[in-house]
Amino acid sequence: MEYSFLLFAFVCGLTVKLIGIPPLVGYLAAGFLLNFAGYSLTEPLTAIANLGITIMLFTIGLKLNIRDLSRREVWATSAAHTLLWSAIIGVMLFFVSILLTAYIGAVDWQSAALIAFALSFSSTVCVIKVLEESGEMKTRHGRLAVGVLVMQDVFAVVFLVVATGKIPSLWALALLAVIPALPLLSKIINKSGHGELLPLTGFVLALGGYQLFELVNIKGDLGALIAGLLIAQHPKATEMAKSLLSFKDLFLIGFFLTIGLTALPDMPMLLLAIGLCVLIPVKAGLFFWLFTILKLRARTSYLTTLVLSNFSEFGLIVGAMAVSLNMLAAEWLVIIAIAVSISFVFTSIMYRSSHSQYHRYKEWIKRFEKDERLAADIYPVIDDARFLVVGMGRVGSGAFQSLDKLVHANVVGMDSDRAKVNKLREEGMNVICGDGEDVDLWDNLDIRSVRLVLLALPSIEDVINITKQLNNAGYKGKIAAIARYEDEVEYLLDHGVDKVFNFFTEAGLGFAEESLAYIGEDARATA
Repeated sequence: MEYSFLLFAFVCGLTVKLIGIPPLVGYLAAGFLLNFAGYSLTEPLTAIANLGITIMLFTIGLKLNIRDLSRREVWATSAAHTLLWSAIIGVMLFFVSILLTAYIGAVDWQSAALIAFALSFSSTVCVIKVLEESGEMKTRHGRLAVGVLVMQDVFAVVFLVVATGKIPSLWALALLAVIPALPLLSKIINKSGHGELLPLTGFVLALGGYQLFELVNIKGDLGALIAGLLIAQHPKATEMAKSLLSFKDLFLIGFFLTIGLTALPDMPMLLLAIGLCVLIPVKAGLFFWLFTILKLRARTSYLTTLVLSNFSEFGLIVGAMAVSLNMLAAEWLVIIAIAVSISFVFTSIMYRSSHSQYHRYKEWIKRFEKDERLAADIYPVIDDARFLVVGMGRVGSGAFQSLDKLVHANVVGMDSDRAKVNKLREEGMNVICGDGEDVDLWDNLDIRSVRLVLLALPSIEDVINITKQLNNAGYKGKIAAIARYEDEVEYLLDHGVDKVFNFFTEAGLGFAEESLAYIGEDARATA
């Protein structure tokens, strides 16, 4: 049965991808179509979905910098948005229910507040999926969005404890014993190598954190998140996160299927769900207003707002709990499930064109920007750079070091990951922090002396977008990029990139040339 579900999800995902829509939308559609065909949710599929969420939260922890959560724009926005949204939408739902009692039934103050609170959260699954697909997890707006999501998860745990009366056990204090054990965990991760044992180690740590927290009456998902956070500074944390990526994506397909299989609405329920989704612009406007009030740049505020403008799977958890406690009519669980699904579709489609949207409307959006800048939002400066490497991963760093040795000119690197930039600077490399897809960055960066820009990025969509930004900024030099697959080479050339290097082919060529040079030197030495 589960194989049939996954096969149908594959068919729907591939179908929507062929017409330019993210596969996530197809997975959601597959769940509802299976439900309509008479299939129901199964325990194995639920287990797959739960495993996907657990692994996802663990990988979030692996990539999370705890300092991001301490920033005012993260915790203040999260708290203020939850309170304001719950109050405004709660009052609105209560009075609307009075007018439409014949259609939606009576909704008292308590039920209205619960529904509003359930809809105040943004979807961790949807947001992370969208950010990873666009390669923006470590950008300024990506880190901000993840920080808000983590704060919302904390609010969720507190709410569940208060609402259910499930007080953590006294044994919860014993969890602090994990801290002295961190050196041992670090050694275990080092010994796991780079093969199949590394993702298995990740599974053990993620599920171990989940089970430990469940044993002391704390939500297990929080345990998986904290387990990842505790080892986030380990040198192999990034490699472990990458090794878990495919597993996580596969298991999360189960999660998207479960949403559609949870319930099937009738027409009044569907209309109510659509009515709730009409409130998404209100949610977006509230996020944008709070971000700009806290002096974030307009672009950062806009992109973060757009990716957070959805409803969360946590709404289903709140709804199910409220129904079990007779605090909410069972029909609302179905309505919330439909609203969550529609909001996923909205975000996954709208965010794909987010950068072009900002470029089109930036003059109007920037009217809300404050004059004062946060330290993290001050644009960098480059002086007389002739070569600019965008993306300082392994390929970008290698290209930077090679250029630095080969040419006697100013070579500058750029990356959106501030922690990586600081580390490379400590190693003596001339690197600046910046998001290549930020049109405002190129408008403020002096690139008149740059002869060559190397785009060492894994996503061809990012490469194409940055190429457009450079052309719009009046850049007159050449642009080179890398591609992982042969069909990507022609695609990039057709979209304005001057030279494209097939990553694997060029790596093999470089390997052969270096090896031949070594043999030649050795032969001359022994002649």
